[in-house]
Amino acid sequence: MKDLPALDLLLSPLALAVLGLCIGSFLNVVIHRLPLMLERQWWTDVAHQLADNDSWRRVFGGKAAQAAPSAEHLRTAGSLGAAVKALPPFTIAQPGSRCPACGHRLAWHENLPLLGWLRLKGRCSACATRISARYPLVELGTALLFAVIGWRFGAQPATLLWCGFAAALVALTLIDWDTTVLPDSLTLPLLWAGLIAAASGWTISLPAALWGAVGGYMALWSVYWLFKLATGTEGMGYGDFKLLAALGAWLGWQMIVPMLLMASVIGAVVGIGMKMAATLREGRYVPFGPFLAGAGLVVMFAGAPRVLDWIGWA
Repeated sequence: MKDLPALDLLLSPLALAVLGLCIGSFLNVVIHRLPLMLERQWWTDVAHQLADNDSWRRVFGGKAAQAAPSAEHLRTAGSLGAAVKALPPFTIAQPGSRCPACGHRLAWHENLPLLGWLRLKGRCSACATRISARYPLVELGTALLFAVIGWRFGAQPATLLWCGFAAALVALTLIDWDTTVLPDSLTLPLLWAGLIAAASGWTISLPAALWGAVGGYMALWSVYWLFKLATGTEGMGYGDFKLLAALGAWLGWQMIVPMLLMASVIGAVVGIGMKMAATLREGRYVPFGPFLAGAGLVVMFAGAPRVLDWIGWA
């Protein structure tokens, strides 16, 4: 062990698993707080829009409509704006982690990845409310992903890039599953990071990454519009376009069709199973993002040549 270079130690599967536990703990915060932060911003936007006289006139200023927002709209805008401003700061860093049931602020040892949950036996130390097992499972899952990435790619700096790629997919998967939203604040940086990594020679060739991003976006954009023109309804959100574009930037244009096939088949199986079990959410649909992310992880671990061989395109 003493003869191993420092890089081999720092990027060994064991070291990356420990890093994954810590990153998984951070991902739990992102998964919980980012959608709430977005909702707060949306209410701020609503308040601004209600009070925007110029915008009102552009949209509603015809002869059959009011030329300006009514007093009721303006009062609503003012009360909404005041209500949002009165809220305490809420970011990824603020406030500190608390029990949602009683407000108990977690001590540092209660926040330790995995160990804190085990030490508390899955319950709040103040009110004994059960703490979801998903928190330690996300930490364990991220640790396992990081360890396997270390084994798959070896002790090289690019391994950390693939760890970041996997961590972003974990966060996007659970946010989309919970809220059916794929935040631009995650999908767009993931897309740009894939292009920059390719341009720097750390992952795939830049042409493969560039056309992967273009092909990923256009593939689902085309499906979206064909479905909308045929049915008059929207079959997916724009976040799915951006996620597949990001996956294409990391994995290459050749993987777009295989990822779509994998995501569609697995998504259909899960959706049918949930329908039979009567567990589909309101609207009777399943978000597509988690299955795209899962397909991306499969391609990352298996490698493009093996995936192409699976579907007979090698």
